[in-house]
Amino acid sequence: MAVHDRIWTVYWTEWGAETYLYGSKICFHAPGDVEFENALMPPGTVIKTWHSMVDYQERRLEPQLPIIDGEGSYHVSVSLEADVPEGIYLRFVFFGKNGDEAGSVVVDQPEADLRCPLKTYSYDAQLICAGAHVLRFHSFTIEELDSQC
Repeated sequence: MAVHDRIWTVYWTEWGAETYLYGSKICFHAPGDVEFENALMPPGTVIKTWHSMVDYQERRLEPQLPIIDGEGSYHVSVSLEADVPEGIYLRFVFFGKNGDEAGSVVVDQPEADLRCPLKTYSYDAQLICAGAHVLRFHSFTIEELDSQC
């Protein structure tokens, strides 16, 4: 995760338990260039998950997402190519302090603004198949928006 001012860039840097591996072909060409292919993957499948909070003892991973404010607004930009137009979505799932789901937002365009629920304590970002079978993922960015008008 690269940070520039109030813009965080999130990359796909590893594969493991948080990646859909069944029948998948994954090539890491460069830090910001991952090719994923799976001809038998059904729509709705979570391809990759990034976390803002993890139990290191359980997963042996560090958090891949920035800490965000539950009252804040953010702009999300996704950089990827897929074999089907709008065939990949990015979903943000927000969790409360007890781990209960507090809400979710689906980003189905290259750019979108989102506001997290007030109870947000942590969140996940999920790359979801919406009909595509081949994708080239570069990164996504989360930019904090000014709350002043």
